[in-house]
Amino acid sequence: MIIQIKNKIERELPRTLRYLDRRYSIPAISSLISKEMRLFALGKGKRLRPIFLVLAYKGFAKYEAPGLYRTALSLELLHDFLIIHDDIIDRSPARRGRPSLHKRLARYLKKKRHAKFTGEDLAIVIGDIMYALAIDTFLSIRENSARKERALEKFIRATALTGLGEGAELLYTLKGITRISKSDIEAVYDLKTASYSFASPLVIGATLGGASKLQSERLFKGGLFTGRAFQIRDDILGIFGEQKHTGKSPLTDLKEGKLTLLLWHAFHSASKNDKLTIKRMLAKKNAKMRDLLKLRRILTRYGSLEYATQEIERYIKKAEGLIMSSALSSKYKNLLINYAKELLT
Repeated sequence: MIIQIKNKIERELPRTLRYLDRRYSIPAISSLISKEMRLFALGKGKRLRPIFLVLAYKGFAKYEAPGLYRTALSLELLHDFLIIHDDIIDRSPARRGRPSLHKRLARYLKKKRHAKFTGEDLAIVIGDIMYALAIDTFLSIRENSARKERALEKFIRATALTGLGEGAELLYTLKGITRISKSDIEAVYDLKTASYSFASPLVIGATLGGASKLQSERLFKGGLFTGRAFQIRDDILGIFGEQKHTGKSPLTDLKEGKLTLLLWHAFHSASKNDKLTIKRMLAKKNAKMRDLLKLRRILTRYGSLEYATQEIERYIKKAEGLIMSSALSSKYKNLLINYAKELLT
């Protein structure tokens, strides 16, 4: 069932991009912007956000309204907008196994000797356009107008919370690891990742499908716990993963000074000397592979990887309990739980 939903999403994506090209005359205004948007949007991805929306919708709706899959893709375009900007903030050279958008545009502009703007400048603009197109795409479903309005409010709220999460994460690095609590890190996980990737797609789909506010709230909480588990797993891969599997350099998180549950646990378990080592590594602007290897040894020494894995299991159990006690139909409860577990393996 998940494969069929994903296949429908994959088929709808190029159709949606062609529709948006025509609707806004994008190729006529800039063939470069049109081409780069298409390349980025059509890149390999899990499409988990539209899948979650469709699962929640089908778990409540009596029938499938026309335009469901195009509306679901609004969350994929929202994701594209956010990660384009995120890659610029993180100075990330790669995304989805190839150069990130701003790096690709920088290469193009190298050939234009008189260019007075950068690849980052143009990537920001493309990201902004994609957010506007995401809102347009959201309105595609031919569903009850009151439900659509409530769902759109949740879509906008998810975007605002994600921006606040990005801001909070940046500002927390100024405070440093000594002054950051576990609840601070969880708050960033919820705002920056869990809300727009898991909780909000479920609530938006459920709202469009006819769920009440109370019924949606349980799914939202379940989505937050799923999102926390997913982010912790992502943090583990960010330190212990290989670029050929993750699509990004294992040094990226360390160069950012990103504060994760892994680092929080290691720091608060470490000896005085290892605490100083962690602080020095987080302060480095140009971390090297030897720094990463040293950090891996510290995380292993204090059982931080095991701790993070236990937290993933704890959050998944909480999410499962909330989803199973929700008003979703039994078929879609099981599909949702199994799919969430599959994402974490």
